[in-house]
Amino acid sequence: MFEKVVQIFKIKDLRNRIFFVLALLAVFRLMAVIPVPGVDIVRLKSFFEGNQLFGLLNIFSGGALSNLSIVMLGVGPYITASIIMQLLTMLVPALKELYNEEGEAGRQKFNQYTRYLAVPLAILQGFSLLILLKNQQIIAAPNALVFVASVLTVTAGSMFLMWLGELITEKNVGNGISLLIFAGIIARLPVDIKQILLTYDPSQIPTYLAFLIVAIIVVAAVVIITEGEREIPVAYAKRVRGNRVYGGTTAHLPLRVNQAGVIPIIFALSILLFPMLIAQVLGNSHIVWLAHLALAAASFLKNQFVYGAIYFFLVIIFTYFYTAVTFDPDQISQNLQRQGGFIPGIRPGNSTAEYIKHILNRVVLIGAIFLGVIAILPIIVQYFTGIATLTIGGTALLIVVSVVLESLKAIDSQLTMREYEGF
Repeated sequence: MFEKVVQIFKIKDLRNRIFFVLALLAVFRLMAVIPVPGVDIVRLKSFFEGNQLFGLLNIFSGGALSNLSIVMLGVGPYITASIIMQLLTMLVPALKELYNEEGEAGRQKFNQYTRYLAVPLAILQGFSLLILLKNQQIIAAPNALVFVASVLTVTAGSMFLMWLGELITEKNVGNGISLLIFAGIIARLPVDIKQILLTYDPSQIPTYLAFLIVAIIVVAAVVIITEGEREIPVAYAKRVRGNRVYGGTTAHLPLRVNQAGVIPIIFALSILLFPMLIAQVLGNSHIVWLAHLALAAASFLKNQFVYGAIYFFLVIIFTYFYTAVTFDPDQISQNLQRQGGFIPGIRPGNSTAEYIKHILNRVVLIGAIFLGVIAILPIIVQYFTGIATLTIGGTALLIVVSVVLESLKAIDSQLTMREYEGF
């Protein structure tokens, strides 16, 4: 492994790319500690410690939300815009054609539309969060001009991070958006370790050892599920064109166990976050019955069992939903038929599509349950250990492992292109 690292830094171009990416990540972390004006740090810390939903949302901001920094929205608006645009491809045929059939130029135009959509989403999200935090007395009540300036500032911060992410992606050492989230998660490790040391109790040593063992098992499971796939054999018929024979080979169609990645967790978080935001805002209403109803709803959602059960259910539902959006067995069947390919023992056409759907549903079930367990893992660990500071952030762990694997593959491909042996 050490020899591979040495090889990486022997290649000037690859070395410069890595240093450039590290410099951009450092810029992001610098901006993540510059707060918006008038923040009450004590109230802010108390608010995040008592709110699971905002703690999870903080992950996708790269840790910037917990500081109420000028980039507190993170890349959330861009991720939301990407999800909306992908869903619209199901409803708008022109968008589907643009994304799937017009090549690289079409993808670039589609990505440009995503950027445009991210701007109003960032304004809306920034306005909502600042209003909520003002109602919670976490930030001082500003006048209208200062408030508008704050909304525009956090919107510009989110767009700046989107630009940084695209610059990182262009260097081909990993996905830029994922690396920004990864940097925010890693940056919190020293703080989490400090909290554990401050609450250290010698009588809890067996619990700490059990926690370490569970953490190792979870990491191994994340790697196995992330890399796992079900291979469907595909054969290609021989075709004679002139004096040449084409086809006659065998290949496989890979169906990933975790086909949807971390997207279902983001979907579920959005659904859970919306009623919580509404309940907390309406809890300060002057209408007595409305305020009581909102507070009762907020209290219901804060119940750990209720929260975990709803979260687990939504993650499974959205895993199937997102897989259905992004993976079309009918299209796969048509492509195989056009290329002269077939699954041995299965008729081409509708029979092939039905067979792929059958296998896909069984494989996705494993991935969906895995994502659901990962999502509620902090609740499970806290329940069995009883230690609030000792949690395995399943979602954060999934992101970290996925980003590391993706970056290693990207760097490995760079080494392979330069005739070095990969990892």
